[in-house]
Amino acid sequence: MGLHSIARPKKPRAKPGKPHKVFGNKLNQDFHADKPNQKWCTDFTYLFLRNGDVRYNYAIIDLYDRSVAASVIDRHITSVLAVRTLQKALDSQHPAKGGLILHSSQGSQYTSKAFIEFCESVHVAQSMSKAVYPYDNAPMERYFNTLKNECTKLYEFRTEEELYQTVEEFAYVTYNHVRPHSYNGYRTSYQARTAA
Repeated sequence: MGLHSIARPKKPRAKPGKPHKVFGNKLNQDFHADKPNQKWCTDFTYLFLRNGDVRYNYAIIDLYDRSVAASVIDRHITSVLAVRTLQKALDSQHPAKGGLILHSSQGSQYTSKAFIEFCESVHVAQSMSKAVYPYDNAPMERYFNTLKNECTKLYEFRTEEELYQTVEEFAYVTYNHVRPHSYNGYRTSYQARTAA
């Protein structure tokens, strides 16, 4: 009958780094924001090409309306990629008056000297989840779950370019402008933001 199983690729083994500094949890699972660009969440996930090669997707979402502020894919998981993603978000958004909190895991990319110094230079206050505790960053986990179930698991990507274009279109078009969110009263992120 031509049936065959589909096995998920295994995640690459992470190499834990020595943290330069770890920050306390400023959100404490309060995932509500009163205005845009007041509280952002960030994390990364693994995405795969058809041949099994891994790519890393860093993303930042705004807790005000759950919109994707930035999404960047690369071959290497580094603090440089984390800085690039934050810079991309800052280039397109304007932090709220009173400051911006960026919440992340305690991954080595976020605890690195380079990333911490960049956050300080752009006046972004860091906040971190407890170690190995995904509930502290639940909206980010939810976004990646949606990205995979409604986008990347539906296709086989032969090239990096196919993967990049598909994920970018999902993040910035489908997720932000087309897909309704229960958090926004079943409006899109764009509708929730422009109605404010």
